[in-house]
Amino acid sequence: MTRTLLLMRHAQAEDGAGTADFDRPLTDRGRAQAEAVGRLLVERGYRPDHVVCSSALRTRQTLEGVLAAMGHEPEVDHTEAAYLAGPESLLELVGYVDPEVNTLLVVGHNPTIAQVASSFVGPEALAAFSPATVASVELEVEWLYAAPGTGTGHILG
Repeated sequence: MTRTLLLMRHAQAEDGAGTADFDRPLTDRGRAQAEAVGRLLVERGYRPDHVVCSSALRTRQTLEGVLAAMGHEPEVDHTEAAYLAGPESLLELVGYVDPEVNTLLVVGHNPTIAQVASSFVGPEALAAFSPATVASVELEVEWLYAAPGTGTGHILG
C-alpha cells in the first residue's frame, strides 16, 4: 500500500522584532498563502487523514488556514518536538504515526522541511522551499520505515 507524505513549510511569518521566535505570527500574506495551499491540496485530490504540526504559532496558524480552505478536520498532533527537529528527528515523528493513516501532512520549519523533502525529491527542493511550499512524497513503506530512498516525491505548485 502506498502512503502519501505531504511536507509543508509554514507560510510567511512576521520578522519577529521584539517577539520570541516560537511566538511569531503569520503576516496577512502568510494567511493568504496558507489558504491557497488548502485550495491547491483540494484541487490535487489530497485529503490528509492525520497532521503532525509544530506547536509554534506560525505553523499552527498555517495549518488553520490550510484546513479552513479545505473544509477538512483531520486528527492533528501539535508537537514542540517538530519545532527544532532535524531531518532524522522529523522522520522519527513520522514513524510514530498510526499505520492506518494513508495521507499525512507535516507542517514545520526550514531548513528541516526542505532537507527532508530534498531527500525524496532531489536537491532542487532545497532552493525551492520558500514559505508555504509543499512537497508530496509517495512512500512505498509504512510510516515506521519512512526514510530517504523509500519513496519518490515532487514539489506541488
